[in-house]
Amino acid sequence: MAKYITFFSYTEETWAKMIANPSDRLAAVRASAQSLGGDVEALYYMFGSHDGFVISDLPDAAAAAGLSLAVNSTGAAKALETHEIFPSSELPAVLERAATVQRAYRTPGS
Repeated sequence: MAKYITFFSYTEETWAKMIANPSDRLAAVRASAQSLGGDVEALYYMFGSHDGFVISDLPDAAAAAGLSLAVNSTGAAKALETHEIFPSSELPAVLERAATVQRAYRTPGS
């Protein structure tokens, strides 16, 4: 199962609704991921350019894209950004693949 991080920012209207009716957002986010055969590892809120982020385990990129599109279609978020992430233990294999590509790649015009 692939791991994803999704950064989000709520609209002003969404914040107003959450202030008026506080609820456990983790339960709703987890149910959404589980509907696609995945799960949620964490949901954090923060200050800065995004309001928070979710770390989720999802079967594949199509599931991640589907979840992102479904959330985005509600209008509750003004920004949503999803990236696949991997543990540092996998970096050596990634670097080995990069070395293979470097040997084969030719820059434009060369």
